[in-house]
Amino acid sequence: YPSEFLMQKITEDNQIPVHLHVSMSLQYVAGLKGRALVEFFHSNIAEVENEELRHLMWSSVLFYKTPSVEVMACVLLSTKAIYFLLDDSFIHADEHQSDFWNKENSDCENSTFHLSCCFVLKLNDLQSVNVGLFDQYFRITGHSADHIVTCLTRDSYNTHTFIQQLMAVLSLLARTPSPEPVDKDFYSEFGSKNTGKMENYELIHSSRVKFIYPNEEEIGDLAFLVAEKMDGLTNLPSLNILLYVLAFQVNHFEGSAQNTSSLQPKTLILTSSDLFLFDEDYISYPLPEFAKEPPKRDKYQLADGRRIRDLDRVLMGYQTYPQALTFVFDDVQNQDLMQNLTLDHFGE
Repeated sequence: YPSEFLMQKITEDNQIPVHLHVSMSLQYVAGLKGRALVEFFHSNIAEVENEELRHLMWSSVLFYKTPSVEVMACVLLSTKAIYFLLDDSFIHADEHQSDFWNKENSDCENSTFHLSCCFVLKLNDLQSVNVGLFDQYFRITGHSADHIVTCLTRDSYNTHTFIQQLMAVLSLLARTPSPEPVDKDFYSEFGSKNTGKMENYELIHSSRVKFIYPNEEEIGDLAFLVAEKMDGLTNLPSLNILLYVLAFQVNHFEGSAQNTSSLQPKTLILTSSDLFLFDEDYISYPLPEFAKEPPKRDKYQLADGRRIRDLDRVLMGYQTYPQALTFVFDDVQNQDLMQNLTLDHFGE
């Protein structure tokens, strides 16, 4: 019997982001309120009778086995497991998933019955949680490649709330205590003797699940990578990353029956002189312990980059969150001429 406050909170959180489309089955779930939502969880999703629903969140998710397919999911956190209620279109999005997903129920395809598949990660199998830069996403890691999921919340508040709820639920787990740690000094705790490089900040929860947060060096590495992509236009010491945000690039298709647009996930990075769009691998890094070879692609791949001084205007939509921004750049043929004129006219 959940409290009225919890039911109200779960009802408020049960809203699909307006810019993302989902199947009929998930729209049905999003229409449930209060007690109906809790009853739906217990009769259709929960695996044991006495587990409690603690938190609900809508998020895009990525699986380690299918890193190129981002799918919308309703993420349900209970006292026993994390459930990912997935769009049924995900099963057909990639043919290589036949061994990953059970297709016994494919005979339902032609009926009016809407099917959702549910991926379950038991809390007892949870090993670590990696929080992404600026809390824009987090990766949950279990004991095998099948049990690695990244939630692309694109929202630091949603990430923070989920992590807090997860820590609270993990505190209820009865796990055997780990052996008493040997006292370590600062350098052996945080430094790797092999590389001399600072490791990411780790918080080991009482349930022995690791919560790993990025350190300052990750931003430094990113700044170095961005400077490389700028072909030496700017010296590295003066390069500051002002903004890192997970966004979507809107590709507009004209000429179809109705003008449609598709959303391409991108990482937007703003520096003091340039605006960049990167294709980022959110699921493969840092490498899981069982990985035998590095991922097939780099963590960051440059998709587009423009100089701020070529920015002519920014158009803003009037709709509520998420806001649409259109950046209009001048196409200057001779960049060097522009650069010299600016310097001569304004002095230093």
